[in-house]
This record gives sequence, structure tokens and C-alpha cells, in this order.
Amino acid sequence: MTITRFDDRAEAGRLLAERLASYADNPNVVVLGLPRGGVPVAFEVARGLRVPMDLFVVRKLGTPGNRELAMGAIAEGGIRVLDEELVRELAIHRGEIEAVTHQETQELQRRIRAYRGKRDAPNLEGKTVILVDDGVATGSTMRAAIRAIRAHRPARLVAAVPTIARSTFRELRTEVDELIAILTPEPFFGVGEWYADFGQTSDAEVSALLQKASPSNRPA
Repeated sequence: MTITRFDDRAEAGRLLAERLASYADNPNVVVLGLPRGGVPVAFEVARGLRVPMDLFVVRKLGTPGNRELAMGAIAEGGIRVLDEELVRELAIHRGEIEAVTHQETQELQRRIRAYRGKRDAPNLEGKTVILVDDGVATGSTMRAAIRAIRAHRPARLVAAVPTIARSTFRELRTEVDELIAILTPEPFFGVGEWYADFGQTSDAEVSALLQKASPSNRPA
């Protein structure tokens, strides 16, 4: 079957799980979703593979005046990745970068508290980590997550996304042990164009999926 667009994130996750079938039923595998949009995809991947799921919090750093255009990203663990070429091209001052970083760090910490509460972050050392998002354009958010997760010394790091810009695919695959994608279109104007339903995922949906994926709710 040829896929040209996904109905929604759940369908994208189910299709992605098929591409990741070699990791099924492996007790050393953990799936991490990037909130918020990556979590519904990760939930279906983890359910399809019958492995645990958690999340890893990352925040895009939008350029001043255009929050959708990423000049970088921050991730749990104090990791920041900057697109230095874009920063130079747009003549973005360091003070502006620090202001955006401060603002997004506050939101990152809020999300960690909202989603995880008092629960500890998952232990990733020696694990095979499958990092999932709903799509990748420039790759800055995914790069921040990759670099932060590397610090936890996983045995293997796999990035898996339903759709990614072809040029970004070529760049990112050198930063992980394996990069899995279903659609690698060019040109690529935005992740949402590859979904029929790309509605915003809420904090409540993220929390509900995490609860549903918890070990106590998984069938024996």
C-alpha cells in the first residue's frame, strides 16, 4: 500500500510500528514520545511493539517575530541546540536568544511537572531507545533530544518519524544508530501537510496516554 498522507497521528503510529517490528517484545526497548504531538504516535508504536512508553520533553526555540521558525531547541538535561547559520542570516542577537531560551525553559519545566509529576524519568542506560515524533522539518528539536538522550548512555538510539524533510533525513541519520521514516517528501513545507487531521494535542491527552501506557494498564 502506498502512503501519501496519514489520517491522523494514531494511524501514523500504527504504520510506524510495522516498520519497527524487529524491536517487538524486547524487554530492553523503550519508546519515548516528544510532547505533545509525538506522544499519540509513540503510544501506538509502543502498543504495536508491546514495549514500555514514556516521554522526553523538548521545546523549540522560535525566532523573534516568527515562533514557528526554529532557530534551535532545548531538551531535558540542560541541552540547547542552535542553528548558527540561521542566527547569523537573521542577525539574531544573543540577548534575544537568551530571552527565548529562558521563556521556553520555563515551559519545558512546566510540562515535565504536568506530565510526569513526582514520577522519575525513565532509566535509559543500556536500553534501546526509540525516539518518536509526529514529523520533522528542520530537525532542531529532534537533535536536541538526541544529544540529551546520548548523555544517558543508551545501548542503541533509534529515531522514528512518520514524515521528515528529505534533506533533514540525510543530516539526521548520521546522529543516530537508525533513522526510520515512512514519508521523506521534497519539497517539505510543514509536518501538518502530511496529515488529514493535525489538530493540536492537549496536555490532558498526553497525560491520559501516559496513564494508559503505564505498566499497570498493560495486558499480561
